Amino acid sequence: MESTRQQKVARQIQKDLGEIFQRMGKPFSLGKMVTITSVRVSPDLSFAKIYLSIFPSDNNQDFLEHVQSMTKPIRNELGKRLKDQVRVIPELAFYIDDSQDYVQHIDELLNK
Repeated sequence: MESTRQQKVARQIQKDLGEIFQRMGKPFSLGKMVTITSVRVSPDLSFAKIYLSIFPSDNNQDFLEHVQSMTKPIRNELGKRLKDQVRVIPELAFYIDDSQDYVQHIDELLNK
């Protein structure tokens, strides 16, 4: 069960990361549309799991590796935005959220 503080910090991280990804622009996103679907923060606010939904969903693993290689500048930019709200900027871990692909697959099966 997440505390209210965890939920607030997670929402703020989600909002700020969305703006960071937009600002970094097309070279960063490799021509893909990226959505931050959810953020989970540890109880001590030192670690955040970020789930990304990527469209089109081909070569997701390559894109995830690209984002993971950019973790340090992303965290630095996030730190500039969160510096007045949290004491420690959380470590970031990125994961693919494939729930949309799963929903699409189930929908295809039901329509057959």
